[in-house]
Amino acid sequence: MSTNITHTTGALPAHSKEAGITNDFNNNNNNNDGTTTTRSTELSHEEHQVAKAAAKFGYGPLAHGNEAQPGAHTSVKTHKFGNPTPLGLSAFALTAFVLSLCNFQTRGVLEPNIVIGLAFGYGGLVQLLASMWEIAVGNTLCATALASYAGFWISLAITLTPGGFAIISTIETAQGPGAFYDSFAFFFFGWFIFTTFVVVATLRSNLAFFFIFFSLDLVFLLLGIGYLHRDAKGGPNISIIKAASLFSLLTAFAAWYTAVALLLDESN
Repeated sequence: MSTNITHTTGALPAHSKEAGITNDFNNNNNNNDGTTTTRSTELSHEEHQVAKAAAKFGYGPLAHGNEAQPGAHTSVKTHKFGNPTPLGLSAFALTAFVLSLCNFQTRGVLEPNIVIGLAFGYGGLVQLLASMWEIAVGNTLCATALASYAGFWISLAITLTPGGFAIISTIETAQGPGAFYDSFAFFFFGWFIFTTFVVVATLRSNLAFFFIFFSLDLVFLLLGIGYLHRDAKGGPNISIIKAASLFSLLTAFAAWYTAVALLLDESN
């Protein structure tokens, strides 16, 4: 004899992603008397709304699918926290954009010192604040990435600040300019390794986020090579540095695109 006990709340169409989620909770239990008890626990309408809101920030049972993809998900009309991702992406994009133009020697600009203020204030401080809000909404991936790259901008600004900590002058005085270029290459190779891990993590996200970090990974790799493989005069390899700048511009515009897509979402 078979006894079927079904508890259903907020039933969904069989073809929907939400229905697929609820199917994971279906359990068939064999009783001692030979009967079979089937329990189907589906998310209520309120639980689905909470899950959709969570997915917008990259966590919960509906994350890493269409709901986490800007412009491709069903909008959530109300949520407790704002989305901090556009702020963090915008801070990173603008700082990267300016540095890329300087490294590309646009209009004859040879020194990137103008980026120091941006790296401290916008790419550093503001992006760090955005990362803390990412933690508040439970988005570990974005929190880790934004906080780390905020640290990158701040550390880069400290290195480039004239006087300041005297990092460049100390190394060059002790061992010459070549030693600083080698050290700078190590700095970028370290960020290349970290960004590779982030790229792997974004495989669970969407194409926009994957492209941002994949192109950024190439930027760090090329910068490291450019400072390590120097030209005939012993300076950084300008051709490789300029190639890195092009990928950096792509990264900046991809970050801006993603930020705008999130800002234009009707739930914001």
